[in-house]
Amino acid sequence: MQQFLPFLGGWTWWVIAGILLLIELMLPGVFFMWLGLAAAVIGVIDLFADLSWQIEIAFFAVLSALFVLFVRPRVKFPEGEATNLNQRMYDFVGHSYVLHEPIVDGRGKVRIDDTLWVVTGSDRDKGEWVKVKSVDGTRLVVEPASKPA
Repeated sequence: MQQFLPFLGGWTWWVIAGILLLIELMLPGVFFMWLGLAAAVIGVIDLFADLSWQIEIAFFAVLSALFVLFVRPRVKFPEGEATNLNQRMYDFVGHSYVLHEPIVDGRGKVRIDDTLWVVTGSDRDKGEWVKVKSVDGTRLVVEPASKPA
């Protein structure tokens, strides 16, 4: 590859890998990371073997295809853990809280961390424990609960 970009010397594949990884940062999805990884592997191979540019490009194409088709589907990314990002009220479902204001006519409030949340449910007195069973818009739907252990 040094024949095409002689000013880079032995860094050609490392520069290509870096550019592909920067493209990955700028675009959605996880695709260019695998191409960048393939370029980095070719960069390592280039350190130990003096291959022609045709063979290096062929190896890059094969490694890119292998990474995208076989490695990518098997790698688990943590994107499923952040499903409630900007919708943190769904994180409260199943948890019990103390009523900050009584539920009167089906509406009251609980304090969760530093925020007061509007709750709906059967009428309850202030200080009673309620369990969040679902979310309705920005309101938490609650039911009576015993004090958690």
